[in-house]
Amino acid sequence: MSVIGRQDRLLLGGLAVALIVVAAKPIRYLLDLARDVERSSGLALIPALLILTVVFLVHQQGKRQEARARAAAAEADARQAGTRAAEMERLVTFGQALGRSLDVEAIRDVVLQHLPRLSGSDNGWVLLRSGGQWRPLVSAAQENRRELAAARQRVAEQALVADGAWSTAATMVDGHLCLPLNAAGHPVGILGIPHGGEDIAARQRILEMAAALLAISLRNAQLFDELRENSLRDGLTGCVNRTHAIDVIDTELRRARRSQLPVSLIMFDLDHFKDINDRYGHLCGDSVLAAVGAKMREVLRGSDVKCRYGGEEFLVLLPETPIEGAKRVADTLRRELAELPVGWKGDVVQVTASFGVSVAMTSEVDPAALIARADAALYRAKDQGRNCVRLSMDVAVV
Repeated sequence: MSVIGRQDRLLLGGLAVALIVVAAKPIRYLLDLARDVERSSGLALIPALLILTVVFLVHQQGKRQEARARAAAAEADARQAGTRAAEMERLVTFGQALGRSLDVEAIRDVVLQHLPRLSGSDNGWVLLRSGGQWRPLVSAAQENRRELAAARQRVAEQALVADGAWSTAATMVDGHLCLPLNAAGHPVGILGIPHGGEDIAARQRILEMAAALLAISLRNAQLFDELRENSLRDGLTGCVNRTHAIDVIDTELRRARRSQLPVSLIMFDLDHFKDINDRYGHLCGDSVLAAVGAKMREVLRGSDVKCRYGGEEFLVLLPETPIEGAKRVADTLRRELAELPVGWKGDVVQVTASFGVSVAMTSEVDPAALIARADAALYRAKDQGRNCVRLSMDVAVV
């Protein structure tokens, strides 16, 4: 901002003219004196003085322009430094928020809050890749339609290199800056930002750092989920363990009490499993248990809780299922197991199972009571010939 304004310059000009008028006689005297000196000495003083005056004024003007250019450059550098500092502050805040997020849902909330400020766009999106499939972590509000989701997946696929290996460099695809999410060489997903010209190019470095932080956080969440899942599951059959199953039964009983919906439980035990171990060895027994676990996943619903209760004993919790439906499920699973041949060193091992079925009583919240009734029905099935299904005595006598 100039210190001297337009009106000030007009006033200064008037003062200069007034001074010239006031000092006109001394100025004429000096000019006459200069001409006398020129005649007596042969020197051209007046033209030299005029030249020096013009050069001095041009020099001063150049210095002023140079000073203004330096000031403008310094101001631009200061603005740029301020912008970089603000971006780094946003990045640090983003990283701190991610560090406090231990699951994918929490990470999604953090990305929704911070990504628009980091990218300068409300239309950023994140796709995660698992098992060869894409699923959205974050997408713009207008991208809820199926065709737009498919378009994002095509963009993400094109961000991969031609041989199918995961790209490690940012690429432009269909107007989107695609940043691969890699954590220690492990591909996690793609961060996509619509291209906004020079602005998005200027933000690319900060976005690459944000993508690195996001990839690490997502990978940590995946590892945490895998660790938790492994701690809850039996490694041989893939079923949940006994402790987790009882927790789930307790939760489902309380939910059923509120919703007044039925909950049924199946307990089954493999017939003569000890004979299989004695005849073929425990490795064969392990193979049989693994085959039973696989068949349970094939026959039962994803919402059914499959549990290895202990040894060759299994539980199946059926939410929102009356006892008649549970009996049909048990009969189906019994037939499938009876028809399941397990190959072992050239032999075929046949396996059957006995089933007990119970249903939760009205307002029941004790998992032990529900399990005990199913267990009693199971032992009646064993006493009555095995390879059959029996219902709890509290419901029916079969």
